[in-house]
Amino acid sequence: MTELSSVHLPVYKSWRLNERHYGAFQGQSKVDMAIKLGADEVQKFRGGLFERPPPNTETRERGNDRKHADLTERQMPRTESLYDCMGRTKPLWEDRIKEDLRKGRNVLVVAHGNSLRGLVKMIDSIPDDAIKDVAIPTGIPIVYKFNKRMQPVEDENEEGNQKLNMTGVFEGIVAHKIRGQFMEKPGLLREALKREQLWQQKVPGFDDANNNNPPLTLSGERSQQQQLTQMEQSLFKLQDEKSLMEEPSSSSPPSPNPIEQAREAAVSGNILSPLFPSSPSPSPQNDTSLISPSNPNYYSGTKRLENYQDKCAKNVVTFSNSVKVPIRKDSVVVIIRHGKTSHNQLGLFTGWEDAPLAEEGRDEARNAGKLLKLHGFEFDVVYTSWLSRAIETAWLALDELDSLWLPIIKTWRLNERMYGRLTGLDKKMVAQRHGQDQFMKWRRGFRDRPPRVSSFSPLYPGNDERYSKDGGLKDVRYSFSESMIRTWESGRLKLHRKLPKTESLSDCMKRTIPFLVDRVIPDSINKGQRVLISSSENAIRGLLMHLCDIPEDRISDLEIPNGLPLIYDVNSRCIKLLDDGTGRDLTEVYNFGSAVEFLFRPCIGEDGEEEEECNLVIDWPEIRIPIPESNNANGNDSLSKLSEEEKNELTIL
Repeated sequence: MTELSSVHLPVYKSWRLNERHYGAFQGQSKVDMAIKLGADEVQKFRGGLFERPPPNTETRERGNDRKHADLTERQMPRTESLYDCMGRTKPLWEDRIKEDLRKGRNVLVVAHGNSLRGLVKMIDSIPDDAIKDVAIPTGIPIVYKFNKRMQPVEDENEEGNQKLNMTGVFEGIVAHKIRGQFMEKPGLLREALKREQLWQQKVPGFDDANNNNPPLTLSGERSQQQQLTQMEQSLFKLQDEKSLMEEPSSSSPPSPNPIEQAREAAVSGNILSPLFPSSPSPSPQNDTSLISPSNPNYYSGTKRLENYQDKCAKNVVTFSNSVKVPIRKDSVVVIIRHGKTSHNQLGLFTGWEDAPLAEEGRDEARNAGKLLKLHGFEFDVVYTSWLSRAIETAWLALDELDSLWLPIIKTWRLNERMYGRLTGLDKKMVAQRHGQDQFMKWRRGFRDRPPRVSSFSPLYPGNDERYSKDGGLKDVRYSFSESMIRTWESGRLKLHRKLPKTESLSDCMKRTIPFLVDRVIPDSINKGQRVLISSSENAIRGLLMHLCDIPEDRISDLEIPNGLPLIYDVNSRCIKLLDDGTGRDLTEVYNFGSAVEFLFRPCIGEDGEEEEECNLVIDWPEIRIPIPESNNANGNDSLSKLSEEEKNELTIL
């Protein structure tokens, strides 16, 4: 969607497009299961139509994974056959996708091989005995076009796509004609289909594991294993050399005190990685099992890559699964200004210009997600603007929270202020050219508007397809003058929405505050949902002006830091910050402007009165780190020397 400049489009997420549930095989290595049960037995479950793997006997995922919490016991499978998986896609096709197609909409479906087979089966009326032989290549779009009766048609004039009569193209791959067009070059498509066929007919890597040989490609040549191996060796060598360069001396340092490690981690924020790893990271110099052809894990590119990533993952700073943080269940609103863009770094007026996040901004967004996760935050719904920087910030934060499945409601009403002809200009240049007083009026005046853009300016949102396309905006009235201009220009009747050519801060708030009051509060906050809002500075000013009762003559003096979660406690009706573990005064670390006292007002107590003492920072959560068993046979490691009382001190406050 980023490549298509279409991240603003609504995304409908459904469990019905999930991959097939493999029951007890879920998460298990195909090769390991083939060695244990036999390749024929495993392949029967993989390639059969009605065969189901052994059911999952553990606690139902519905209770363990909140993304499936709304599913009934009947909907949540313990195991699935290919037929079961395809069957659950039918209601989505009939009730949602076909309805969108009937309305003339172009629909993009992103799913998995087996769930996509279900859609292809319904579209092309493929019989049961043939669908299991249909190959769905990874990453190659299949384009269908439909007539008014919702029947797939072939476009004889389409160029650049493959119009393949799939029957008999490759022996054994497809037993039925697919009327969709594969958007890929013929050679690459042929190779992709062959690979899919090979993966369907055999357990990937099983033969090579038994023979201890790297696999051959379908053309008879060595696959990319040799190239990947050389790359891995180079990476390992580089990593080893780097660690040697960073080693201060050849002598071993004294073993650190685990309690001091834990305390320091709580202060420094380094609790994001395991404090006590069960085993040290393998040295690339001493551990050559990954790159040795004698190792069975050498056989399969996929398996070897998994092992390679598993070894490298120990060097990545991330959350330890052993760290348990209580999850917040109370209603809360978290507001995040998007991470920095290149426009922010260069001091340019951004406005509605769709500037992407800079690398620093991506880091800010991810760090926001990490901090929220560390404090036990989960969300039920996400609101963003139509601007990619806000959407990407939400994506990155949600990725850290393992919550990319959440619904994201995107609205132009949370867009940044429209800066008119100042959009894209350097702020210092504008101040020099027009004077500091005029510059500040345009930039921070509550009712002062910058110069307007014309109807034909590339800066005018009405010339951006996202806002002008039919069906894009529905909550904006039509403009008579703009409709007349577009009709005269095109020679046919064209209705045009009334979009801003410039905005004051007051104008911006006239669209953000009503969205908060009419949509977010009744649909989410009043229902007790946990809300995440990712937007831009001036739109956020409007939200905070309403939530915190900030007077309009001071709202312009409020600064909103990039990538910093602002926690609005619905019950206490106040803004709080999250302790980052450094012990710093966050109101001094970040610039909130001269109106900071209006943002961090005393909270409202249970009696409805303002509290005399109000903690503006949400304390570091209580985290318990499990103490691993000693791996030292002699008991000489630092953990074995601790008393029970000292071990209990490893609860971090």
